[in-house]
Amino acid sequence: MIITRTTVGPFRENAYLVVDEESRRAVYIDPGDEAPRLLAALERSGATLEAIWLTHAHIDHIGAIAGIRRVHDVPVHLHPLDEPVYGHGEQVARLYGVPFEVPPPPDVALREGQEIRIGGRTRFRVMHVPGHAPGHVMFVGDDVVFGGDLLFAGSIGRTDLPWCDPAAMQDSLARAAALPEALAVHPGHGAATTIGGELRGNPFLSGVARVLHSNAP
Repeated sequence: MIITRTTVGPFRENAYLVVDEESRRAVYIDPGDEAPRLLAALERSGATLEAIWLTHAHIDHIGAIAGIRRVHDVPVHLHPLDEPVYGHGEQVARLYGVPFEVPPPPDVALREGQEIRIGGRTRFRVMHVPGHAPGHVMFVGDDVVFGGDLLFAGSIGRTDLPWCDPAAMQDSLARAAALPEALAVHPGHGAATTIGGELRGNPFLSGVARVLHSNAP
């Protein structure tokens, strides 16, 4: 598996191109902005895009979908509880004063415990972890997790936005804390980390300070 991170847009969101080396098939996880840059990264990889996977539907995670879909007609995967968030992207973008192209509707409903694959070979399990958004999910592989805005290096996602749920966030963090410590965590913002590193150094994951807090979008 080859992972290419491209940090995009005014919110400095991490979009991930994940390529299965054997099949040369790929998915984009959270293509948040700057579609031309993301398309260029895909072209450089030599892989064939087969899907877009979304951890959640905030505007900084969905802004490049329309541009990518014009070139690659691939299905968009989203948990159904985040469809209201997805549908309000244009309105939220106006509030922030940022450009935004409305994406096409999602095609595939993600669900808790579902197994999804890249190229029929690289497997991930969908874990529903609401709190930052009602349909927020993580994609959990054998040695890596794409965690969206649940967990950052040293911090956690916001719970003061519309559709957030602080109580659900605490439950979701407890689930994340039970994952294998060796798992590499690729977050929606900032540097990569590990579950074990955050258990030792992040009070919001360890339980020392599971309170409403964030320092990132």
